[in-house]
Amino acid sequence: MSAKKYQIGWIGLDAEQAELAAALYGSKASELAGMTALGLPVPPAFVLPTALCGPILSGDAKAQAALREKLAEGVARLEAASGRKLGDARAPLLVSVRSGAEKSMPGMLETVLDVGMNAVSAHGLIRATGNPRLAFDSWRRFIQTYAEVVGGMEIAPFDQALARMIQAENVAHEGELDPEALERLAAEFLVLAEDAAPPSDPMEQLFGAARAVYLSWRGPRAETYRRMNGLDQLLGTAVTVQIMVFGNAGGASGSGVAFSRDPATGAKMFYADFLFDAQGDDVVSGRRTPLEAAQLRARLPQAARQLAESAETLEKARRDMQDIEFTIENGKLFLLQTRSAKRTPRAALKMAVDLVAEGLIDRAEALRRVAAIDVAKVGETSFAEAAPAVARAVVAAPGVACGRACFTSAQAEDLVRRGEKAILVRRDTSTEDVAGFAAADGVLTAIGGRTSHAAVVARQMGKVCLVGCAALAIDADARGATIGGQTLRQGDWIALDGASGEITFGRRGIAFELAPESKTVLEWRRTGGDGS
Repeated sequence: MSAKKYQIGWIGLDAEQAELAAALYGSKASELAGMTALGLPVPPAFVLPTALCGPILSGDAKAQAALREKLAEGVARLEAASGRKLGDARAPLLVSVRSGAEKSMPGMLETVLDVGMNAVSAHGLIRATGNPRLAFDSWRRFIQTYAEVVGGMEIAPFDQALARMIQAENVAHEGELDPEALERLAAEFLVLAEDAAPPSDPMEQLFGAARAVYLSWRGPRAETYRRMNGLDQLLGTAVTVQIMVFGNAGGASGSGVAFSRDPATGAKMFYADFLFDAQGDDVVSGRRTPLEAAQLRARLPQAARQLAESAETLEKARRDMQDIEFTIENGKLFLLQTRSAKRTPRAALKMAVDLVAEGLIDRAEALRRVAAIDVAKVGETSFAEAAPAVARAVVAAPGVACGRACFTSAQAEDLVRRGEKAILVRRDTSTEDVAGFAAADGVLTAIGGRTSHAAVVARQMGKVCLVGCAALAIDADARGATIGGQTLRQGDWIALDGASGEITFGRRGIAFELAPESKTVLEWRRTGGDGS
């Protein structure tokens, strides 16, 4: 196929192109274009189409040449719009390279941030911003991500080097490392990466990152997710290349995920997780426990208010609950993604009923949205008897669950095949565990937040999910744990309460009562959805 047929989509760079079709450019890019049209703050970007995905996967030489050509065309437009240049020594342009299929697949495909970093542009970023910590933090992040996503390296060597640096500098976490320590860490990461390290040429970096994002379509977790969600008919992912904004630029910066309503219950309340001085992956990866909306409002009230107003605008425009990824750079808000939020079955029913009451959708549309839900099984669950709590955690998805403790997805799948109930207990939530989420009745993690990609997937599956349990410590061999000083071994019974966040030991009975919104939807189904 000629490169001319792989048309670029533009976001904030072409006033005449107000819309992007999701089938051609992915739902992420389509929504970015929609947010731009609504006047919301979105960094400029260009999009390479889904049509390139199949040929890139097959190794087609003409497609790879077309990829290089289109990247050069798109970068030229970004450079002209920003007044910055990829790899420059004084005003460097850095970009993110993101995936985006026609249907949302949260956390299942790859992303590469900070593309364009090298020894020259790192010092250029210092000249441009006066912020050496930002430059070296972004440089070490890029080396690691490129080596993992493009070079195929494991994360463990980088995590171990980071842990050694944190210990040597006597700080609590990576956010407290000073610029000099981060510069040394970047140098160590380059040595660790060896042949998987990013090339110094930023256009070669960009080509490698975009190709890797296309190739992630065939990754095991992506294929498992598509199979489990009936998405095997999708043709592939698009690739969005967007001007970087920096949540790791200091105390008035940060990254987060917000929901226009509570995705666990459907309640009409703004809901956000946020980390100061951090990039987006810190929040959605589940490797750090984020703060909530109140802390954001306290420090950055103007940005927090604009974010809440943007969430309301998007919900009304889309007539559905929205899941929004955002970054704040030096107090200025940028929106990086919106999509219809993954939610629990209970939240889906409440949303459907509430949106009818609010006049945003009619009953026929509400019934269409919940057609796949077994409404008679959606209700309020509670434990039939009391038990002493050994610890508490943050509720990411409600309900109650009781089962045997498992510390790997394989253990959970094996238990369920034998007719047992399983609770997956992990240090953090990882999208690699999607099969384990499907098997288990509940998920418990030591760290991570309510808006990590894996917590989002668990909610969509209707699983009870508790995260950020500070009292939980997983053994190194992943065959046991301690919770509140008490030992938990593989196969022990454990119970999760998604109302209180309490964790208890032992087997417990579960009571069920049909939810009010379930009764409403059952009545609508009985009457054929007549009414407004």
